[in-house]
Amino acid sequence: MSTHQLLVLVVIQLLILLLPSIGLYKMFEKAGAPGWKAFVPFYNTYVMLELAERPKHWVFWQLIPVVGWFISMGIYVEFVKAFGKFRFYEHALAALVPVLYFPYLGYNKDDRFLGSAVVKKHKKGTAREWVDAGVFAIVAATLIRTFVFEAYTIPTGSMEKTLLINDFLFVSKFSYGPRIPNTPLSIPFVHNTMPITNGNSYVEWIKVPYTRWFSSPVKRGDVVVFNFPAGDTVINLPEYQSLRPYYDIARQLGQGNVDSGRQIILSHPDDYPLVIRPVDKQENYIKRCVAVSGDTLQIKDQVLYIDGQAQVFPPESQTNYDVETKGQPLDETVMKDEYNLDMSNGEDVQNTGTPNQYDMLLTWAAHEKMLKNGLAKSIVPKIDNNHDVYPYDNIHVWSKDNYGPIWIPAKGATLPLTKENYTIYERAIRVYEGNKFEMKDGKFYLNDQPATQYTFKMNYYWMMGDNRHGSQDSRYWGFVPEDHVVGEAWLIWMSWNKGVRWNRLFKKIK
Repeated sequence: MSTHQLLVLVVIQLLILLLPSIGLYKMFEKAGAPGWKAFVPFYNTYVMLELAERPKHWVFWQLIPVVGWFISMGIYVEFVKAFGKFRFYEHALAALVPVLYFPYLGYNKDDRFLGSAVVKKHKKGTAREWVDAGVFAIVAATLIRTFVFEAYTIPTGSMEKTLLINDFLFVSKFSYGPRIPNTPLSIPFVHNTMPITNGNSYVEWIKVPYTRWFSSPVKRGDVVVFNFPAGDTVINLPEYQSLRPYYDIARQLGQGNVDSGRQIILSHPDDYPLVIRPVDKQENYIKRCVAVSGDTLQIKDQVLYIDGQAQVFPPESQTNYDVETKGQPLDETVMKDEYNLDMSNGEDVQNTGTPNQYDMLLTWAAHEKMLKNGLAKSIVPKIDNNHDVYPYDNIHVWSKDNYGPIWIPAKGATLPLTKENYTIYERAIRVYEGNKFEMKDGKFYLNDQPATQYTFKMNYYWMMGDNRHGSQDSRYWGFVPEDHVVGEAWLIWMSWNKGVRWNRLFKKIK
């Protein structure tokens, strides 16, 4: 965590402690304590605990970043109990809006300090016990979900057959360090959109800059959950969202020109209602990291190269092949048990009409086993030469299966700016790193100043799905900045397909 990030968290904690001080001044006087103590952060909460006769060590728990915010709210609740306030809405006001509630308690003549004796005499009703337990459970679960691990469900086949649709995963937040939410004020357990109302589940009254505790870089080969980089702007209709990204629609409407398509979208707000989302509220994606910051990536006929070295295919990654067998009939049971191919599924095996020739969707493990077992005479990858890939320009004639070379930006690395690399790195420099960046008449301007080079502030990664021909990944929208990384996919705890897939339970993700 950088000094700047730590400073921001400290400032927020100080505001939580100081903003209610005007009301606390009079509340302290009612309790027989000097009012000036209300204006000394941390000491003021110590005085509250002392007056309410609660454990004073709670003061030190406030020093934990973010968690300390909730501890302060709990201390406020304990203090108002000493004023005879036991109703749920009174505790909610003390925790959430003490800047308004404390002046009310302090300056009205009816509320008096009653001390801890009244707290000891008070007994909660059964319903209130359940409500308080529910609130505690929500807070605890939110902290675990934010800082320890989070559940995630595989919605698409982009990672097959490593991960299957309706695999339920645990995602470790510790692998790369817990990330502090950019928008801490949000409805628990709802990612970005409220059910039924379709409104935002968060407010941006408080914004926290990118902060990660005990950060550790993503490693090449990790299966990573991250916020969809092209999901900062979405068309807020069910048929769009991340399924049909805003930038893709703008490019289609503008016949290749995003700016022209954007104007069409903006001029039809009823047909294309837009929502701008902060990083932590963008949709979650899951892919495999195939290149890390500083790597140079290239794909040649589906084979991935990093810094010129061919990389091993993940065993369960799959893609399409032209397979020529040695003439033996294909047994449905053997194909399923040995090669994980469902012959009743037209996507897995297709007869081309030529004897012994098939179009098969094979994992790399099945590819190797077919050759080793002598089932296949030859296996040739089917190459997709569609050039509709990132960065969508006329300079880089790349395709899904023949891509690059492309350099992955690294924090602190300096890139010479050229006409050839402008379209590749422009979005990272402008959007992800928050600069005004443009090219005019062949010259580059960074924050309105002429520039010939740029030094990156963050590390970046290149993510690809294991289902190489069925994945929307970095080949379509580019780099994943480090501030978008959520965590590492760790364990499959449940899997479902018309029943439990027992062989996948508690399977570690590799």
